[in-house]
Amino acid sequence: MKFGKYLFALWAGVFIYTLLSVFFGAMGLSAHGQLEKEQQRQEANIEHLIRINRELEDSMNSLLYDRDLVAIHAREQGFASRNERFIRIVGLDLNQRNFASYGELVVAEEPHYIADRTISMIALFSGLSIIICMAIFDALKQVKN
Repeated sequence: MKFGKYLFALWAGVFIYTLLSVFFGAMGLSAHGQLEKEQQRQEANIEHLIRINRELEDSMNSLLYDRDLVAIHAREQGFASRNERFIRIVGLDLNQRNFASYGELVVAEEPHYIADRTISMIALFSGLSIIICMAIFDALKQVKN
């Protein structure tokens, strides 16, 4: 029976390793949750980029097929037709350009987890601690008898 109770230490080490791996390991629940949040963030960015792309396509189509819009943009750039004249007023910045948002770079974050080597060391030291405590308890029991 003495050897059987020392097997408990081995079982406890395996149990601790399993628990830590399931909850905090590289493929654990914590890392999985972080990856799901990152996926949602990336999907939201893709939706934003799709919306911007539609707006830019509409703007491009308008510039391709609407002569009046091209004339307005040309006037904003300082061009005029043959029978037009400009009066420039110094000090007023009337040539403000409206820059469209082209989206932003969203870099994926790596999930944070406990390395397998660290989990193995924690489980090993936990099992060894249990064995040492049992050995000390048995030694004290024999000294008492």
